[in-house]
Amino acid sequence: QVPLVESGGGLVQPGGSLGLSCTTSGVIFSFYTMGWYRQAPGKQRELVAAISPVGNTNYADSVKGRFTISRDNAKNTAYLQMNSLKPEDTAIYYCNAATTTFQSWGQGTQVTVSS
Repeated sequence: QVPLVESGGGLVQPGGSLGLSCTTSGVIFSFYTMGWYRQAPGKQRELVAAISPVGNTNYADSVKGRFTISRDNAKNTAYLQMNSLKPEDTAIYYCNAATTTFQSWGQGTQVTVSS
């Protein structure tokens, strides 16, 4: 198991910004592809963004240009900066750590975009 602890969720108005963090310990963080997923009520969990051990990134089309994923291997932390938030971004956001044979999930953090 890779212990993952997310933080930074909350309530924000449409057009606002929010940053999420995902921290782990006791593992070689730089080995893992880190991802952020989200799950809205009644919907399947979907990939939001991912970053490889060497920093290659990919994003869901719905968040391109608004969200930025990054990582700091020295701090064992991955980040998701979310700008220009929309009500449809409302979901529980989960951090994921993965290799080709293993993956682990965080407990999730709620992001609500509402006026």
